[in-house]
Amino acid sequence: MLKTSFYNKKFTLEKVIALLFFLGVFFIPFSSFEGLSFLGEFKKEASFFFFIIVFLLLLIAVLFSQKIRIPFKNPLFFLLLIIVFWFFISTLLNTHNIIHYNFKYTSGVNRFIRQYAVLILSSVILLVTYYNVMSRYTNVEIFNKIRKVFLASLLVVFAYGFMEILIVKFNIKALRSALLLFDYFPFTNVYIDPNGERISSVTYEPPALATYLLTISGWMFSYIITEKGLKRFIPSIMILILALFSGSRSGLIIIGVQVLVFLLLLYNIKKYHQLLLRLATGFAFITLIIGIIKGPEISDYLKEKITSFKIYDSTHAVSNKSRFGIQYALFQVFIDNPISGVGYGQQTYEMIKNLPPWSTYNNWEFKIKYLNPEHPAFPPGYNLFIRILAETGIVGFVLFTSWILFILHTCFSLFKLKNQDSILAMVLLISMAGFIMNWFKMDTIRVFGFWINFALLLILTRNIKFKIDKK
Repeated sequence: MLKTSFYNKKFTLEKVIALLFFLGVFFIPFSSFEGLSFLGEFKKEASFFFFIIVFLLLLIAVLFSQKIRIPFKNPLFFLLLIIVFWFFISTLLNTHNIIHYNFKYTSGVNRFIRQYAVLILSSVILLVTYYNVMSRYTNVEIFNKIRKVFLASLLVVFAYGFMEILIVKFNIKALRSALLLFDYFPFTNVYIDPNGERISSVTYEPPALATYLLTISGWMFSYIITEKGLKRFIPSIMILILALFSGSRSGLIIIGVQVLVFLLLLYNIKKYHQLLLRLATGFAFITLIIGIIKGPEISDYLKEKITSFKIYDSTHAVSNKSRFGIQYALFQVFIDNPISGVGYGQQTYEMIKNLPPWSTYNNWEFKIKYLNPEHPAFPPGYNLFIRILAETGIVGFVLFTSWILFILHTCFSLFKLKNQDSILAMVLLISMAGFIMNWFKMDTIRVFGFWINFALLLILTRNIKFKIDKK
């Protein structure tokens, strides 16, 4: 291993790689800076800068006779490769149409190359990078290290977010100057919602903050099990506070489901029944007190959140019309191309032909952004599962959903073993449940937290022989 001396200490290439990797994990939420446009989808992802350097250093390590581990024999990874391969095949089958596509000065071929590059980077190159770095530690060591890094990043995110809450929600203007100090923090540009409605902390928008929170929620919930005293609840409380004030409707629901999954998993372990009873009692007591004091306000808040999914007479009507209209159009694309779809990355070219009139009527998002040829951003698909149906057909959808179910089943099976890795398996199950639900509102696989968790699952199962239940 390559070594160098610095103040009488030995620094190996392996230690540099590990340091950069954990810095990448720390900076996962940081996306409020301008970014580098030539990086495409990764332009505002601070962690990508660290992870891609780690990958390059791993390649250098190969020159010094260090092997790169690739889990080809793991069926979870092998099925992923099949999915990636089918996405390519489905595109080849649609070449006759793709060569004629053009939207916003972008050809179908160009769009495929960009989108498939993101897929390969996320699901193969960076995944193998995470796997190689983390597999050098024991399962307990990597669990503790990742959790500590997530906690450190949460402290920064919460410090920013809490000041933002006080400014935006409680109109404490005196804190503005203090919040602006975060402009000096790496990869951060301070932004305060002028409408006084939502917070985003160090991320570029409230939904991105919600995605970060659901990424680390399972890890923070685990402190309730492994630590003692009231301090073990603090990370979870910070998660819930930020989720509540983020203004992300679906994010709040997803984290609520993750809390429920956590409680159900605790119920499956007898020694935690007393803890579960205390949590339930404490939650019921706090809910009762808050309900007595703030009952009407809470009722109005819940009513507003429920009605926010309407497409008429709602402050969220425009975004809802865009979301539901695009999803409807994508499903029509699937109906017209049921077997192999229209090709990976090609959803927009066919989707714009199937938009229902009610979705575009009096909708500035389509006029100014989504259908405006001068606006560079392509319209989002808003749902990864419908996107896969439209782009890769029923074959791609069955492969992808089978893989997702395989992941959930494996996490739960590892949790039921009730050994030293059970808590990590529980964290992975809670996290995966959150990521999967989140894919019902977003259409990108570029989710660093998911692939890091999946790499950990590959590590947990590297010495396990998978068997088919013939019952």
